[in-house]
Amino acid sequence: MEENQVIDNEPVVEPTPVVEPTQSEEPIVEAAPAVETEAQPVEEAEAEPAEEAAVALPKTKEEIIERLKTIAESGEEITRQEMDGLKSHFYRILKQEGEAAYKQFVDEGGDAEAFQPAIDPLESVFKEQFAVVREQRAAQHEAQEKQKEENYLKKLQIIEKIKAILDSPDEVNKMYNEFRQLQQQWNEIKDVPAEKATELWKTYQVQVEKYYDTLKLNNEFRAYDFKKNLEMKEALCEAAERLADETDVIAAFRQLQQLHQQFREIGPVSRELREDIWNRFKAASTIINKRHQDYFESRKESENANLDQKTAICEIIESFDMEGLKTFADWNQASEQITALQAKWKTIGFAPQKMNQKIYDRFRAACDAFFTKKADFFKQTRDALNDNLKKKRELTEEAEALKDSQDWKQTTDRLVAMQKEWKTIGAVPKKHSDELWSRFNAACDAFFEAKKQSTSSKYGEQNENLAKKQSIVDRLAAIVPEEVEDLRQQLKDAQAEWDGIGHVPFKEKDKIYKALREQMNRLYDYLGQTASKRRVEKFKNEVAGGGEKVRDRLVRQAEILAQEIKTYENNLGFLNLSKGSKGNSLVDELNRKVDKLRADLKEIKEKIAVIDSEE
Repeated sequence: MEENQVIDNEPVVEPTPVVEPTQSEEPIVEAAPAVETEAQPVEEAEAEPAEEAAVALPKTKEEIIERLKTIAESGEEITRQEMDGLKSHFYRILKQEGEAAYKQFVDEGGDAEAFQPAIDPLESVFKEQFAVVREQRAAQHEAQEKQKEENYLKKLQIIEKIKAILDSPDEVNKMYNEFRQLQQQWNEIKDVPAEKATELWKTYQVQVEKYYDTLKLNNEFRAYDFKKNLEMKEALCEAAERLADETDVIAAFRQLQQLHQQFREIGPVSRELREDIWNRFKAASTIINKRHQDYFESRKESENANLDQKTAICEIIESFDMEGLKTFADWNQASEQITALQAKWKTIGFAPQKMNQKIYDRFRAACDAFFTKKADFFKQTRDALNDNLKKKRELTEEAEALKDSQDWKQTTDRLVAMQKEWKTIGAVPKKHSDELWSRFNAACDAFFEAKKQSTSSKYGEQNENLAKKQSIVDRLAAIVPEEVEDLRQQLKDAQAEWDGIGHVPFKEKDKIYKALREQMNRLYDYLGQTASKRRVEKFKNEVAGGGEKVRDRLVRQAEILAQEIKTYENNLGFLNLSKGSKGNSLVDELNRKVDKLRADLKEIKEKIAVIDSEE
């Protein structure tokens, strides 16, 4: 372009990108061109922060540490994504090694509860290097912010120089090259503070427009310049329109930012085409920005759903009734449930960034609390089991020594006392339980069988006692509870009569006692059902003649019970366990609570119906 060529005074308007403020740690500029004239207002593009490109992570802990050392020594810049990736990958490898060591320990016959993971010396090295890089990155960020302030001051100086040129209109044509150099310097100066970028660009644009309005270039030169600018901007429009077919939404958004920068740096086109070319570029940009925004909104919804699922898992684990776990089987069944929830956790994606670590810490704390409690129980129980084993072994050996005794009275008293003591001792390790009991029971049976042979006359009395107890069972079985007024008293009398009868044959005692309990349970269950009905009848008499306030209180109680039932049912449904599950102490306890709440709700509804019928 030759110097001092002249055109008329028609102003030239440059499209102005709008720079949205970005986060301090990871500055990402989203540029949306805008034209600042009365006919064409400023358009600002909405956008989410773009994701950083995927980083290839080292494969071993040593390589991760070496990478951190390299960064620290070279002073190269590192993104937050790479820092987070190095940290999470290091601890993922550490965790995998711990799981492998645990598996090897168990496979080699070790006690799973006794396993203690080894301390990895590389972890402290990693933390030291990671802290150095983190401080280095903070310093780099501070330097970047300082550089932005310096760039801002430089651009202010350029604006002042353009103003100085405009103060001498006669020199405008002669200073065209100097003006172009100032434009070049402006474009070469990079980022400024985000909060000052838009206003700075507006001020610069006003001065550029004034210069072009003053500058006298000939029509031919201006037309050629406008034509070349139009061709370049049309190419950028085509490139932006092609981005609509890009499957990678993030990549398309980044490319669009580059196109915005190029569009801004290209000079103006003829006035009659300015609005059209800008509208075309803006329309293509809107499509990409909309896809980018939809992508992040969709991801946000997914992450919130993941947070809800993870919160539910934490609540379930935290609600475990560990005080109710009394046996190894109880703890192992509960452990299976915890393990299932941990497996479920692994299938759920990330939660929102602000909550992801917090919800994981909560989950980890709940799991750790459970397994720490389990380890304590196993240790204490194992000590108790071994102590019980010693006591029962001593009783077994004593019983075996007495089995051939013919001192019937003294030996009988001793064996009976030993049997009672046996019941009070408690459990022993499972692998010894059946063997010891068989030995102890066999020794006792051998003695009592020998005693039976020598004291057969006593069996006649025991058989008579058995007949008496069978008579009581038969009498209870014949009772129709609806036809008996003093049922509770009859049951007490039957129990007292039973207690007054002596021993029955040893082999029959469990069977006859079970028969008694079945009849007692049947009749007492009936009494329990009628008690609820009596309470309703009593309530009916109490509220006769006016129960509006009572009804309101009952309605509130019914709503509270219904909500509690729904909560318990939701927790049961989440675990995919049915009411009929066997051997599951948590589920059994939840089902018992639900049944009790339903019975209470039914009674309250009957009371409400009583009040409604009175009204």
